[in-house]
Amino acid sequence: MFEAVEELLVEHADLEKRLADPSVHADQANARKLAKRYAELTPITRTYLAWKQAGEDIAAARELAVEDPDFLAEAKASEARRDELTEELRLLLVPRDPNDDKDVILEVKAGEGGEESALFAGDLLRMYLRYAERVGWKTEIIDANESDLGGYKDVSVAVKTKGNAEPGHGVWAQLKYEGGVHRVQRVPATESQGRIHTSAAGVLVTPEAEEVEVEIHANDLRIDVYRSSGPGGQSVNTTDSAVRITHLPTGIVASCQNEKSQLQNKEQAMRILRSRLLAAAQEEAEREASDARRSQVRTVDRSERIRTYNFPENRISDHRTGFKSYNLDQVLDGDLNAVIQSCVDADAAAKLAAAQEN
Repeated sequence: MFEAVEELLVEHADLEKRLADPSVHADQANARKLAKRYAELTPITRTYLAWKQAGEDIAAARELAVEDPDFLAEAKASEARRDELTEELRLLLVPRDPNDDKDVILEVKAGEGGEESALFAGDLLRMYLRYAERVGWKTEIIDANESDLGGYKDVSVAVKTKGNAEPGHGVWAQLKYEGGVHRVQRVPATESQGRIHTSAAGVLVTPEAEEVEVEIHANDLRIDVYRSSGPGGQSVNTTDSAVRITHLPTGIVASCQNEKSQLQNKEQAMRILRSRLLAAAQEEAEREASDARRSQVRTVDRSERIRTYNFPENRISDHRTGFKSYNLDQVLDGDLNAVIQSCVDADAAAKLAAAQEN
């Protein structure tokens, strides 16, 4: 492990020199690539140097302990610190998800349960919007199909970082664990007898693709226009402004009716289509790679129930990690840190175990 770290230290030092050269920044795309790699290696370099320092502190304390036994306590403290740094270094060396720094398109769709499911989809949307606000991300509703009672049959929202996120702290790094079926148990607003119902909504999270990442040929697209539907909006049901785009080779469909003009809806639908095509290509690559191991937290089967929101008990339970807490009201208000961190920790533990097996 430490031989690999020494090589990374050499690369880190070389990147530092190159980034200090003004001529490198003439090519902004290359400069950003180098800066991103430098940022990825900086925590490894910092941790490794602290690990080496702890080793030197241990040696010095043991030497002094020959004359003064009080230094044995200092040696033990440094040993404990080095053990912590060893584990931290192991985690930092686990291969990172290449999409971790990407922004995402998050989609919430009502499932079984009719209006109650649509209302719950609206609750989930507000939860994500408030979480994004808490951590300082920007959000943009791309498309929305509202229900009669103010919920959402389906809604798509772009979530973006402000500026450059630290490695491992991008939007995808945090929200990629949200994909799946979210189940709710509560007395619906439409229930007159006070009975608890169970319904669900689905969440799909895909990294937002840049145009250069996904090649789409115009001949591979079928573009249909139709009249918008749903409550509100002057252009609703009056013009053929809604757009549905079908990628013929894969059958992947993206649609948008949220904007007033057909051109704007087409642009937004293309954003969604690019992200879905990128996600499909990456999942196919993961299936084909025999040495690639998919995270035990995330799953290809996005229909898997991942979480339950129990209103009578004010309880939230994540079925993948075993996380459980009784602050559902706060979670729905955007306090998602502990829930997401349980997924991050479980994912890291699974990757570390896989790396140690190889």
